[in-house]
Formats: sequence, structure tokens, C-alpha cells
Amino acid sequence: MRDLVVGFGYLMKGQRWVAGHGRWLGFGLLPGLVTLVLYAGALVGLGYGADNLVGWATPFADGWSSPWLGLLRGFLTALVFTFGLFVAVITFTAVTLLIGQPFYESLSEQVDRTEGGRVPRSGLPLWRELWISARDSLRVVARVVFYGILLFAAGFLPVVGQTVVPALGFAVSGFFLAEELTAVALQRRGVELKERLVLLRGRRMMVLGFGVPLTLAFIVPLVAVFLMPGAVAGATLMVRDLAGTESDEPSPQAPAPYSLDKDRGLNDAGRGGYRS
Repeated sequence: MRDLVVGFGYLMKGQRWVAGHGRWLGFGLLPGLVTLVLYAGALVGLGYGADNLVGWATPFADGWSSPWLGLLRGFLTALVFTFGLFVAVITFTAVTLLIGQPFYESLSEQVDRTEGGRVPRSGLPLWRELWISARDSLRVVARVVFYGILLFAAGFLPVVGQTVVPALGFAVSGFFLAEELTAVALQRRGVELKERLVLLRGRRMMVLGFGVPLTLAFIVPLVAVFLMPGAVAGATLMVRDLAGTESDEPSPQAPAPYSLDKDRGLNDAGRGGYRS
């Protein structure tokens, strides 16, 4: 329970950090606003075209009598739009982070700078960082869709499907939302996706305390836009706890930062970069 409170505390600290650094709040809002406009346009287009798509996909029902034709195509149209909305919700953060990679990386660096110690940098060109971010985001979305299908099927179970399954759904969404947000700071530290997941699972309750309340808030897209800069700042603060921080002059006797075990550590923040 204590870690849940700690995770929620990082979420609040991140919002307070951007509130106290107004320039960075405005700076961090731009990618979310761009993504919101793109998604709104796509959903409006889907809303207008879903019925035509369903009509094209169900020619076998053209000869059905009323009301069965209307019921079938009305149901399928609602299903298509609901699926589009679901895809928009689960990909909104990933797309916003991808569009705003330079913005959020600069914001994350500034958080590290104001908190003291070194400011880790990946040392990679922008195109390489964008490629890694897009690749990892697709892998995360694939995991979310996989768990979503399992939970959807489990939702038909009596009692459990109406109580436990929704709670598990928010937990899964919260965990992977936190993964996407911490990726900004961890990618600068040279931490790859597989290692990020190991790191986050080691403090699962803290990660859920950060990610689940944010998932609930992100259900409203406009709220997601305004919370995103603080979420990135809070995720960076949490990463400093998860991965450890470096002082400006580390002792030669000090253990290597960001190590997952004694034989295989993560990249040193001073060097950055990804292992091949």
C-alpha cells in the first residue's frame, strides 16, 4: 500500500513541477494538442463513414426486411466506432510521445537538471530516437491489445467479469501507460524495453499508483492533453527513484547506476546509447 501512495505522489509532484515552471507547461502542451486535433478529425471521419463501411462489408444483408437490416447494421456501425475509439484511447499517449519526442525529452532533461546530479543523454541522433520510440510503442500497444482481448473474453464470466475484470483492465492500462511515460527518461539512460519492463515490475505497486489514476483521468482526451507535461515530469522523478541517480562527481567505489543485477547493468548515464 505504501508504494501505491508513493507512485501517486510522483504523479502529483510532476503536476506541481510543471505548474511551477510555466514555460515548460506550455511547451509540453503542444504535442498533445496536435495529437488531439488529428484524432478528433479521424474520429469525425469514422463517424461519418462507419455506416458506409458496414454497408459495403455486409452485402448479404441487402435483402433483409425491416427491422433486421437496420438492427444489424446499426449494431455493427456502433461496434466499428467503439473499436475506433478504443484504438484512439490506447494509442493516444504513444502517438503524443512520438510526436513530442524532442519536446518531452527536453522537459525530462530539465526535470533532471533542476533535481540535481547529471543529466543523462542517449547520445543518439533524433531519427534514431524516433525509430526506437516508435518501435517500442508498437510493442507496448501489441501487449495492451493482447491483454485487452483476454480481459474482454473474461468479461463474459458471471460476477467476475463485472467486478474483477474491469479492475484488472485499469491495472493493465495503468502499468503500460506508466511504461510509455517513463520510457522518455529511461530511453535517455540507454534502457531498452525489455529492461524497462523488468525495472517497472520490480516496483509494480508504485508503478500502478502512478499509472492507474492517470489512466482514469486520460479517459477524457482534453484532460490527457493538460496532464501530459506533468505526467512526463512525474515519470522522470519516478525514474530517478527506480533507476537511481548519479551525483555530479560519482565515487569510483560506488556501484554502477541503473544496474539490474551484479553481472549485467544498464548503460551508464554519462555514456548513454543502446547496446546492439
